[in-house]
Amino acid sequence: MKAPADLAATVTWNEQGLAPAIVQDAASGRVLMLAWMNAESLRLSVAEGRAIFWSRSRGQLWRKGESSGHVQTLHEVRLDCDRDALLLRVEQTGGIACHTGRESCFFLRLDEQGWQAADPVLREPQQIYGGAHE
Repeated sequence: MKAPADLAATVTWNEQGLAPAIVQDAASGRVLMLAWMNAESLRLSVAEGRAIFWSRSRGQLWRKGESSGHVQTLHEVRLDCDRDALLLRVEQTGGIACHTGRESCFFLRLDEQGWQAADPVLREPQQIYGGAHE
């Protein structure tokens, strides 16, 4: 995907220079996760054709799938009407986006008893990461 040189200038970044990025499966439309991007991660994502985020906890770029192998191939990037939130439409390698081993990070559903896990673990995190997680 080729992008204009000033693509990051159009985004309204927060005080930390970040914007939330909703990640959606391009085929099914399912929301897979939410992460944070800065101008560099947005430019690199477009240049490399894969989802690259800013890890707030590690204070560095995070190429999704770098330790798990669950790479997100970028199909499309959209910007919301306020220009402060991004939508990445991706193809999810391995069908697992969540570090818990589930398809989506949005696996908890609220019911009368509280938050319940509504989606199965497809692969145990220890099998994916061996102790560490993305």
